[in-house]
Amino acid sequence: MTARAEDRLIRAADGRGRSARDHVRRLRQDGGSYRAIAAAAGVGPMTVHGIATGQRTPTPSTATALLTVTPGALPRPRIDAGGTRLRLRALHVMGHGSARIARAAGASDKTIRKLVRGDAKTISPRLCEAIADVYDAWWDKRSPERTPAERAAATAARRRAIAGNWCAGAALDDDKLDVPGYRPPQGWKPATGTGPATDMRPPARDHQMELGPSRRHDREAGIA
Repeated sequence: MTARAEDRLIRAADGRGRSARDHVRRLRQDGGSYRAIAAAAGVGPMTVHGIATGQRTPTPSTATALLTVTPGALPRPRIDAGGTRLRLRALHVMGHGSARIARAAGASDKTIRKLVRGDAKTISPRLCEAIADVYDAWWDKRSPERTPAERAAATAARRRAIAGNWCAGAALDDDKLDVPGYRPPQGWKPATGTGPATDMRPPARDHQMELGPSRRHDREAGIA
């Protein structure tokens, strides 16, 4: 190999190394942890840390592996569960109990009950979005009472909301709802809504949230 060819290879390797370092830094800014980036690239966390901080030059194969990692391939960070808790409690005001909400969101009844109680401090973005979808559909709709079982469940949910002094969705500030620490200015008030809610089922891709051991549901809610 000539000196010129070797110099071109060195410059190309240096350029790829800088690109890999810049890429890792962007992934970090998007919320990716060193461990998550390393797992996605198939390298060690300390390797990723060393490259990001400039303490280590990546090999060509490592640089290639890192450059193939996209933000979508990384686990999204968990988020505060406060807004989800307020949504769930507001649904109880309308007579929607934990079991009914769980079926609509594709989660377990146990997970929803723990979120309602406030046992979970964080929640996965996926479950948060599923519950938000249910809330958007039902916040101003009362639970149907077509059967004795539905009437009993709705009554139990409303009694729980009264006992907890939980407010309806109309009293929640949508702009502040997901801000950690937000508290609504008022407590329980009777709400009849605009009519009965229609039944909801989660998309097929979310059905797996209903399956498996309870500890997986706990991890979804940030409890495990």
